[in-house]
Amino acid sequence: MHKINAHRGKIQTVGCTDILGAEPIKRVLEVDQSPIGRTPRSCPATYVGFWTAIRELFASTPEAKLRGYNASRFSFNITGGRCTECLGQGVVRVEMAFLPDVVTLCEVCRGARFNSDTLVVKYNGKTIADVLSMSISEACVFFEPHPKIRYPLQLLCDVGMGYISLGQQSCTLSGGEAQRIKLVTELARSTPKPGIKQPATLYVLDEPTVGLHMADVSNLLKVIHRLVDNGHTVVTIEHNPDVIAEADWIIDLGPEGGDAGGQIVASGSPVELAKKMPKKSYTAKFLSEKFTSAG
Repeated sequence: MHKINAHRGKIQTVGCTDILGAEPIKRVLEVDQSPIGRTPRSCPATYVGFWTAIRELFASTPEAKLRGYNASRFSFNITGGRCTECLGQGVVRVEMAFLPDVVTLCEVCRGARFNSDTLVVKYNGKTIADVLSMSISEACVFFEPHPKIRYPLQLLCDVGMGYISLGQQSCTLSGGEAQRIKLVTELARSTPKPGIKQPATLYVLDEPTVGLHMADVSNLLKVIHRLVDNGHTVVTIEHNPDVIAEADWIIDLGPEGGDAGGQIVASGSPVELAKKMPKKSYTAKFLSEKFTSAG
């Protein structure tokens, strides 16, 4: 184990004598499966960061300019454009004396989060509430002409999140969904920009493929490769054989699970492990069979 002090550039080692080659790394980030938000106000659009661009787009419409609305009018976190009954949450929480609280749909805005004056403004026939109700896939097509908005939406589609809505409450997302949204957020931030050098980051992912369809696993791998291509390092704890075969370097722990595991039984590139075939490494056996069948 080790800790990197990003402010002083010093490395503190625990359980080993030294760590070599970590000097270029300026930041360490664990992309785990903890929730990305615990309130109805948080949603994928606000967490990833493209909601601001959408609000600015609505503020630029002729109707919004005529009414004197700026981008803050289309925020459900600010007084003015949001529903005054539910305060932009779309739901109302009713306290029960001896029972858990009950959450019901706001009777005034019917879940739209905004007041009627705000919903008069439309962009391409859609209100700001309509956009929040769109799935990621639908929004990706709707905002095709706007790269600043479409790019993070496409990334979300690439990691298999196209089915969720832009305004889905973050507290309703599964751990795997939250992890993939965090990954997309980091990729959107780490994409190289002209004249701006991004700090080299070490990303630690814990089983990011849990719950993903095989086709989505392939797309997720492409996203991870983009992080590496941008100069970052990704360490993935994974059991998915397709992901393991894509790694640059493998550290195989075993030989069994639980008390019978925890030992390094093999390490090296997928090709090296397939050739050496360490006896205690089930991973090496799989890789050998995979590469043999692939010709």
